[in-house]
Amino acid sequence: MGYYIRILSPTDNCVPYAELQASLVSDTPSATLTIEAGSEANWEQIILSHPNGSEMAVVERNSVNAGSLGAEELQEFREEIADCAPASAVAWLIDYFSRVRTIYAFQLLSGTEAEGGWDILEALRDAIWQRSKGIFQADGEGFSNEEGYHILWQFSDSVSGSWWMGVLQDGSWVNFETELGDPQHRQAFLRGEVPQGVKRA
Repeated sequence: MGYYIRILSPTDNCVPYAELQASLVSDTPSATLTIEAGSEANWEQIILSHPNGSEMAVVERNSVNAGSLGAEELQEFREEIADCAPASAVAWLIDYFSRVRTIYAFQLLSGTEAEGGWDILEALRDAIWQRSKGIFQADGEGFSNEEGYHILWQFSDSVSGSWWMGVLQDGSWVNFETELGDPQHRQAFLRGEVPQGVKRA
């Protein structure tokens, strides 16, 4: 099936292809962007590639309407996160899903691992996010809040490393940097608490 990251956007406006192309030319001039389905004003699928043709990602834009692929994905997410933690993030996400109008799905391909592919992919992702707003989802990791901080634990038990997280407290997000492999940090986050001694955003 492949590995995906997604932007779940509350707007149904299509981020113009010309803007995305201009952003890539400015930030990563070695990348190419090709429309595979739709038009420049209303694209449905684009491919991000290196100049040698090696593909980094296929990006699909799926509207969320009754019976659509986007609506089906959101229902799958609702079921998938039901038993995840923190519980406060699950409740917030369930409510947020009802406002999502477009899903931008990035299927990562082998070119992502070559010649600065990750940086190029992130430049395209951020260009879409700046216009569409919304939250991020990454397979095997979880979801973010609207500021881009990670709010739901879907990592493997063996995960480690520094990560920027957020927990909901009194209706507002408290964002901080944590160590994923630290058991005390992990348990505090799962309870919806800010771990002691962490750096706040």
